[in-house]
Amino acid sequence: MMMASSTTTTSVAAVNTNANINTDRTRRKKKKKSLLQQHQSKQNQNSQSHAKWKTEAQQQIYSSKLIQALSQVNLNPSSSSAPRQGRAVREVADRALAFAAKGKTRWSRAILTNRIKLKFRKQQHKRQRLASSSSSSSGSTVVTTASNRRSSRKHKVSVLRLKGKGLPAVQRKVRVLGRLVPGCRKQPLPIILEEATDYIAALEMQVKAMSAIAELLSRSSSGAGSSLEPMSS
Repeated sequence: MMMASSTTTTSVAAVNTNANINTDRTRRKKKKKSLLQQHQSKQNQNSQSHAKWKTEAQQQIYSSKLIQALSQVNLNPSSSSAPRQGRAVREVADRALAFAAKGKTRWSRAILTNRIKLKFRKQQHKRQRLASSSSSSSGSTVVTTASNRRSSRKHKVSVLRLKGKGLPAVQRKVRVLGRLVPGCRKQPLPIILEEATDYIAALEMQVKAMSAIAELLSRSSSGAGSSLEPMSS
């Protein structure tokens, strides 16, 4: 009787362990399936977002936003130098590109927030200049602060170069790519690759739109010049 009860308990325990193993396997399968589905949906979303930059509708949307933004930029040759004008046009073009991306990507959010940071820094510099000019020893303090800033920048650059030299080639390339894509300086490789592919597609669309706008402007200027020629003659 005792032997029969012990055999039944062992068989029940074996059945329970088998049931637990089966439930664990089903859970793992479900988890694996859900992860695969999430990965596939994410890949589909990424491919759709990369493909949208190649459509004519997206190029027209970006072109209209770019023209509106450029109309607000002062491009008078007598007012500012050529490098400043080029920098202003580049900033406006990148900002319009970030607005076209609707802030859904990391690089677009970084471009939009970078403008706010620059404004804050300019305000801080203005306050510092006002404070230094109000003090009696303004000239000496400005010179010393400028020299200190330059030395600190050089020290930081040299330290970064020394750190970069000790890294393997792949990690150095990943770091360089993360610096090229806005908002991806300290991100892991999968995020950098995902953002870089979207950013490159957006930049290709930006080049097409800007070349089309430049062609239209050159045509309009040449047409205006040809219409003025018979009047002058």
